[in-house]
Amino acid sequence: MNSTRLDDKSSFQGAPRVEKRERRFELPLPILVAGQDASGKEIREYTQLVSISSQEATFQLNSKVMIGSRLSLLVDIPKTYFLENNLKLETSGKVTFIKAEEDSKKKQLVFLRLDKSYRIRPLPPKSV
Repeated sequence: MNSTRLDDKSSFQGAPRVEKRERRFELPLPILVAGQDASGKEIREYTQLVSISSQEATFQLNSKVMIGSRLSLLVDIPKTYFLENNLKLETSGKVTFIKAEEDSKKKQLVFLRLDKSYRIRPLPPKSV
C-alpha cells in the first residue's frame, strides 16, 4: 500500500508560481501629468485617468513620452458620501509601456509604474 504524506510538496517543484492579480479601478478622474516629453521639453498636460491600482496608473496623453521617462501625477479626488473634502493625490512613477491610440483624441495610452511613496492632502472647500 502506498502512502502519501500530505506535507510532501515534491510534485509542485518547478510548477509556475501563480501571482495574485492586483485589483485595478477604472476611475475617470481628472489628472495633471508633469515631466519631460520625448524631446526633453517640460510638459504639463491635463488629461483623465483611465485606471489605477496600487502599482500602476493608466492615462492618455497628447505629449509623446518615452519608456523609462519619469512623470508626476496630480489626481483630483472629488468629495463623496464617504469623503468630507476634495482630495489631491500626488504621486510619480516610471513609464513602462506606451500604446499608440488611433481611435482617440489623445495620441498615446501610457502605463506608469507608480513609486511606493505618495501624498494625499485635503483641499479646502470651494466657496460659493
